[in-house]
This record gives sequence, C-alpha cells and structure tokens, in this order.
Amino acid sequence: MSTNTPVVGDLMSTPLETISAKATVKEAAELMGENEINALFVPGAEAGIVTTTDVVETVAEGLDPSETTVADVMTVPVERITTAEELPEAAAMLTNLGIKHLPVIDSDGDYVGMISTTDLTTQLA
Repeated sequence: MSTNTPVVGDLMSTPLETISAKATVKEAAELMGENEINALFVPGAEAGIVTTTDVVETVAEGLDPSETTVADVMTVPVERITTAEELPEAAAMLTNLGIKHLPVIDSDGDYVGMISTTDLTTQLA
C-alpha cells in the first residue's frame, strides 16, 4: 500500500452512530435527522445497519414507524471494511454489493466508523 494513497480510515465518518435493535424505526429516523446522516449501525451478536431507505420502505409498506422496531427492518448480516483498505477497494465493494454504506472496523475488529458513497463522491469532487 502506497503511503500517499488515501485509505478508508482517512475518509470514514466518525464517531460511529449507533442505535439499538429494540429501538423503533421512528427513533432511528429522528436520530438520522438530528445527525444529518443516512445510516445507523446496529451493534449486537448479529450486527446490522438501518438506513433511510429502510425508513421509507417501512412507511411505504404501511407499517407504523412508532411500532416497528429496527430489528424488523435492518440489514443483517452487515458487510464491513477495514480502516486500512484503500478507497478504490471501498468503492468497488459498495458498487459490487449495490449498497451505499459500509461499517468500518479497526485492526482489532472493533466497529469504529462508516464510509458511504457520499464520502467517496466528496473525496473525488
């Protein structure tokens, strides 16, 4: 890895915003709005991610966001990338997997941030 090549750790959003799987979709939407972000990490035995798309789909399906839990709509298992990966690898993963957000882990395997298509687009602009 070249020392001049930006890596995921240089660009990821921190701190990693999280929400409980037991929280409601409405609470997730409020937290995303307050933090001006489009995804939240859901820690736990089976880590997940909840996004604004999940919120929209909840409403579109006629479910009550105040009654529906994050666990009901979150994506599991979650893909992830390390802080040391170069940005082209992150872009390839996002593209190939058809997703917009990747949780980021450090060398110890701890979740430390999130990288998104928006982060990469901003870097290229």
